This record gives sequence, C-alpha cells and structure tokens, in this order.
Amino acid sequence: MSWYGDDFTGSAAVMEVLTFAGLPAVLFLQLPTPDQLARFAGYRACGIAGTARSRSPQWMDDHLPAAFRFLAGTGAPIVHYKMCSTLDSSPILGSIGKAIDIAAPILGCDRVPMLVGAPAMKRYQAFGNLFASVDGVGYRLDRHPTMSRHPATPMDEADVRLHLSRQTKRKIGLIDFVAMQNGKAQDAMASEINEGSEIIALDVIDGISLQACGQLIWENRADARLAVGSQGIEYALVAHWQAERLIDPPAEPPGAGAVDRIAVVSGSCAPETANQIQFAADHGFQPIRVDATHAADPQSWSQEIERTVATALRAVGEGCDPILYTALGPDDPAIAAFNAAVASADREPITERQHISERLGTGLGTILDQILRTANIQRCVVAGSDTSGHATRALGIHALTALAYTAPGACLTKAHSDDPAYGDLEIALKGGQMGSPNYFMDIKQGGRCAS
Repeated sequence: MSWYGDDFTGSAAVMEVLTFAGLPAVLFLQLPTPDQLARFAGYRACGIAGTARSRSPQWMDDHLPAAFRFLAGTGAPIVHYKMCSTLDSSPILGSIGKAIDIAAPILGCDRVPMLVGAPAMKRYQAFGNLFASVDGVGYRLDRHPTMSRHPATPMDEADVRLHLSRQTKRKIGLIDFVAMQNGKAQDAMASEINEGSEIIALDVIDGISLQACGQLIWENRADARLAVGSQGIEYALVAHWQAERLIDPPAEPPGAGAVDRIAVVSGSCAPETANQIQFAADHGFQPIRVDATHAADPQSWSQEIERTVATALRAVGEGCDPILYTALGPDDPAIAAFNAAVASADREPITERQHISERLGTGLGTILDQILRTANIQRCVVAGSDTSGHATRALGIHALTALAYTAPGACLTKAHSDDPAYGDLEIALKGGQMGSPNYFMDIKQGGRCAS
C-alpha cells in the first residue's frame, strides 16, 4: 500500500505498523526522486510525510494533487490518507474533507472508508463518536483534557460524521460496531452504498471490530481505493491479513541498543510530553526552555536559536542529555505569550500564525541540527506532530525506515540522507500525546524490547 500523512509523526506511525508486521515500508519526507525511490526497491509500502494538518485548504489545492498522483502511480491497491487519531482538523486548518475532495477524483473512488479509532493507541469509536484515553480514563473527544482545548484545532464535536460534515459536502454514513460484532458489516456497507453514502465511517472498539474493519477495507478496495483515517487502518488490515494467512504472524519487534547521549527538541503542548520532560529531568536529562515568542521576529529568533544551542552544548559537555522545549503542558503561560506575539503581528491572524509556527518549527530543527553536528550525537527525538514536519526537513533527511519499537506510534527510525554527517542518524518522531512517562529514556536505551 501507499500513504500520505498529514503530519510527520502520524506518517511514521504507519511505517511502524507495517514494518513490524513484516511488511518493509519506507517514509519519504518529500516526493522522492527516481533515484531515491530505486534505493528501496522490494519494499512493500511507501509513504509521503506531509504537513497538511497545519495547512489551509488553498495550500492543499496547490500541493496535494501531486502527492496523490505519485501515490496512485505506485500501483498500490490501497492509498491511505493518514490523519491523526484524535481527528485534528477544521474547515480552515488541516481539513480532512478537503483532502478527500482532492484525492477521490484522482484515485477514481466512488466511496471512501474512514477509520479513525485504533485500540492499540487507546482510541475508540462507538456509534460514530470518538473516544481517547488518558492515564487509563476514557474521554469523549469533545471532553478530552487535551483535544477539547487544542491550541490550533480544538474539538467541540465527538461525532466524526458531524465534525467532518463541516469540511465537505459529501454524504457521510456509518457502520457501527454492533453490525461488526454480529457479522453484518458487509451488509451494512451495501446499505450505506445504496443510500448514497460517499464517506463511510467505521466504528472500532476491540479486536473483533478491528479485524472486521480490515476485511471491509480490503475486500472493497476495487471501488474504494482511498482509505482515510489513523494508523488504525494499518492495524485493521494487518489483523485481517493475518487472519486470512496472507502474511505471517509478526516477529518480536527489534531494539537498537543503548547510546551514551541523545538530544531532544519539543514543540508539543500536550500534558503527556510535559510529564515526559519532567521524568527525564528527574533522571539526569537537562531541560532547556526555548522562548517561542522570539519566533515572531526573525532577528530576535536568530538570537534565541544561538542562545539555546550554546546552552545545550554546555549541557552535553557536562555529560547531560539536552531537552529543548517551548512549553510544559497546555497551561504553560508560554502558550499565552506566544499567542500574544502572534496577535501583535501586522498580518491577518491565521496566516501570520501559520507563518510564525513554520519559523518556530524550522528553528527547532536548526537548533537540533547544530547540536547534533557539533556534539556528534547520532540519536535524537522531535516531539510534537506539527513541529516534526518543519524540524525534520531542516535536517536534510529524505527518508525514514523503522528501526526499533518503543511505544505505539512513536518508534525509533533510521534516517536516510545524502549528508555524510547523518549516515548513521537515528531519530524518533513523537506526537504530543504518545509514549509513556519514561519515553525519552526508552529512546536512549534503544527501545523496551532491547532492554
């Protein structure tokens, strides 16, 4: 199969699921050249890491068609538009509906299955409503402690059909988990088709419904080549393929071994990342705050980059692993300060916010690049879905392959670059809500399976 991810961390999560299921996959960070593509001959899947989640509908019109044409040209029977498992999107930012409207004609799709939930990620959908767990407690998404007040795309509606209907005029249907539990999923699919549904949301709450979703997506691929959703799509397909013995049961995921030093940059506002930073700080890592308000002014931002790099290199010289971060959770006053800096800019607010956010993400990548090169560090982490896109491109990497398992959706990867300095670079891209409290230490140790 092939896929396009609307952010970098989610794109890597797809690669992770497929690779550790025995289907080697490669993730390109931009449309690959023929030579770059040829280097991965024999791989079973390829994807493109994008930044559509933080982009406008106009940007999508300008950039997504080329990506979908490339993916269509791979000949893969399923093309996946990967979105976040918490449905991060709005009509003006990261519109999933807009992406479907662009992709469906290119791929010749009459209908599009949509699977957002992923039980392995603690994401569940029941009767069309999306739920996510935090510390073992399940929340409907519009009451989720993080997503209900997300700084860019706050969720005020948990019903995926109602949420998506704000972004597209296509008719949206549903196959609920009851039909899947009763073996009636295919009948429900036929009914939705007869009623004219163009997008069909799929409930998933457990292994039974997950496998049923995989069967629906696979067996209807001739008329529904485009599938939209989280990495739950790959989990579902793998479950179906294993049940039908189309692929072997997975081997134990590999580890990568420990290293003496790693570097971390974080643009995440999630409380989970804040807990991970605090846990790491309590175990010998050196936290270093990056003042994001400086990103509103190029000259001031350049000076802040220089300051934080110098501070990080001093920490490395003292035997510490540096963690550079812009915020500690959603209540950090730094977020309000950043928003105030954006509001004081002269441009139209949404456009200026995107512009400054890109400068911020690219700057974090520049900081990481200078630390890695100067200190000769060969393993690193970028935390924050939007941050990962801008920061990783600043490193000059053109592709990633999964290397070691650490936590669902946040594996350690091998970077592929034409730059000799990064010939052995290992990097983990972590969404804000992903990973256990000791995640950064897991990365330093090379993954739980290694230990």
